[in-house]
Amino acid sequence: MITKISIGDYFAQEHPQPLIDVRSPGEYDKGHIPGATNIALFSNEERADVGTVYVQQSREKAIELGYKYVTPKLDFFITESRRVAGKSAIAVHCWRGGMRSQAFAEHLHSNGFDEVYVITGGYKAYRNYVLNFFDQPFRLRVLGGYTGSGKTQLLHKIKEMGQQVINLEGLAHHKGSAFGAIGEVAQPTVEQFENKLHREFSQLSLNKAIWVEDESHSIGRVKIPIMLFLQIREQVVYFIDIPKAERAKFLVGDYASYGNELLASAIEGISKRLGGQNVKLAHDYLAENNHFEVAKIALQYYDKAYNKGVEHRKPTKVHRIKLSKIDTQKNAQILIKFVEEYERNQAHAI
Repeated sequence: MITKISIGDYFAQEHPQPLIDVRSPGEYDKGHIPGATNIALFSNEERADVGTVYVQQSREKAIELGYKYVTPKLDFFITESRRVAGKSAIAVHCWRGGMRSQAFAEHLHSNGFDEVYVITGGYKAYRNYVLNFFDQPFRLRVLGGYTGSGKTQLLHKIKEMGQQVINLEGLAHHKGSAFGAIGEVAQPTVEQFENKLHREFSQLSLNKAIWVEDESHSIGRVKIPIMLFLQIREQVVYFIDIPKAERAKFLVGDYASYGNELLASAIEGISKRLGGQNVKLAHDYLAENNHFEVAKIALQYYDKAYNKGVEHRKPTKVHRIKLSKIDTQKNAQILIKFVEEYERNQAHAI
């Protein structure tokens, strides 16, 4: 049986079927449903050829060429689909839920797959579903603080303590600064970042508080969905205020091991903002392997930049929490206690 299913109904299932994305590898790499397996009907080149024939000749000629490309792969499609789903039900999608997914589903059904689901509207419907998802209000707890405050580690600890957390920088594979790509794998596309972000949110209880870090709209080359970003900007920020020297020591531990060449390149990335004298001084310290002083110079810029962002918020929505050092366990306990007391007081005031 071949059944059409909307993307909303697919995700609403307690145990959705294994999902096959039959689009070309290039389409898949640009953005895909997290967890979907790419079994491409056409290679990138074959897809381009079929599209050209469709435009320059006719739909019929394009279909004829498509069959020519697909026929030698028919056994491969079954083998790979069995590897993905075994003998259970399976779901299939293409770009718009058209010929590619329908043809693939019919092939599976004719070769032993009793239950095959086709996502109506395909990946395009999924993308609309994702973007519409971020239009809803979320109950966010926003963690702020200067660069080097150990916010990512703090979020990990908060999650260990049973709180809901979305690690935006982790999903973006970037720490959100000129040094942010150091030690990270390549960033996803903006589209795939949004897809991964949706999956993370959808696994949480949306009627409960969710911790996120205070971020700019852009994290490296990716962007936070605009409606979510606007919510982050409007929420109360819990700003952990840690002395600069402590933060500089933390940054040395985080970055020094990656080597001076990468650090020198990152310094050049903010050279216009640091000013010529500071840039020269930073390079001189770097040549001496005095990473602590390099970090202090970089923090002059990053602290000013973060303060500018904070100034755009309502003062009543920025709560500074003074902390003496970066002690993740202790700081997480202090922060959670502060936030819960604040939220109780706000509830009593209503």
